[in-house]
Amino acid sequence: MNASRLPDSFFDAMYDGVPDPWGFQTRWYEQRKLALTLAMLPRSRYSAAFEPGCSLGIVTEALAGRCDRVVATDVSDAAIDAAATRLSGYPNVSLRRWALGDPWPAETFDLIVLSEVGYYLEAAALGRAVAEAQRALEPGGTLLAVHWRHPVPEYPLTGDETHAIIAVADGLARLARYRDEDVLLETYQKVPPEPRSVAADDGLVP
Repeated sequence: MNASRLPDSFFDAMYDGVPDPWGFQTRWYEQRKLALTLAMLPRSRYSAAFEPGCSLGIVTEALAGRCDRVVATDVSDAAIDAAATRLSGYPNVSLRRWALGDPWPAETFDLIVLSEVGYYLEAAALGRAVAEAQRALEPGGTLLAVHWRHPVPEYPLTGDETHAIIAVADGLARLARYRDEDVLLETYQKVPPEPRSVAADDGLVP
């Protein structure tokens, strides 16, 4: 257990007898958030994605259709087992037991998705994790952050605090932002190279 984040037992308890504790498969809120998440990605296709905290693998499954390879992780055995069942037909997905805040994998990615995981860490630990994520991103790679904005007493940080830490990380330039009362989504690019808009990359504008 890492003392700078919520203990693994917190997530084991969440899944104890409750196969979908956050209602990922049943709530319109979650379906809409998934659509927003995919819409925030500036590229149609990625080579290698890394997704800590994949839970049941719902976002992972969507990423698998847009990425040549996806590495997804969780700390809950129940979550990993459920994700393995869901993703059994996707040979481009690999699942690992790993948590944000653990030593970073010795791999590089052109997409890192931090969806509903940043606020499980204390501020200093999240700052270190974001720095590790930036180093693991390939030049021009995308970091996407998605977090619930309402306070949760058990979480060390709020969603807004999480994004404030990401926003000041070295070597990342924000490309896009969506915020409403419930959720905050932001897309960053590792720089250099300098960011270009989706329309510019698609040849629609100079």
